[in-house]
Amino acid sequence: MPTANPFQSFNEAVKDTKTREHRQTFDEIYGEPENFLEIEVVNPVTHGNSASHMYTDYEIICRTNIPAFKKNFSKVRRRYSDFDSFKKILEHETTRVIIPKLPDKSILNYNNRFDDDFIEERREGLEKFLNIVAGHPLLQTGSKSLISFIQDDNWDKHKYI
Repeated sequence: MPTANPFQSFNEAVKDTKTREHRQTFDEIYGEPENFLEIEVVNPVTHGNSASHMYTDYEIICRTNIPAFKKNFSKVRRRYSDFDSFKKILEHETTRVIIPKLPDKSILNYNNRFDDDFIEERREGLEKFLNIVAGHPLLQTGSKSLISFIQDDNWDKHKYI
């Protein structure tokens, strides 16, 4: 009487899996993902010549194929005060999503707000804020201001207040 091989069903399962394997194509490996969203906050520029009239703005670069966005690629410039207004608008638009904090204002050290290290730290914080907010599915589909803030050259906070 032949003895049963306890590994036979396992070996058959492995063999069956190997015959069903699919070799990925170049496009599947390196092509554009099904849905992607890349947001960068870059190129801070300080404007003005006297401390009371100076401000820094930041370039927002967006690359996406998410249908809710109007453009696949956009570049706009925003000031910190624009981000602050945008955050308040988001908080007013929804109670279902906790809106993250913005990087702190430089109230204590007013003269250092144009220091390169401070501007870089703020830029990183603004980028993190935007990536969290823009990546949230409820905000992508439910916010009237999100896509406009990221993609419209002439974003106007008064349209949303």
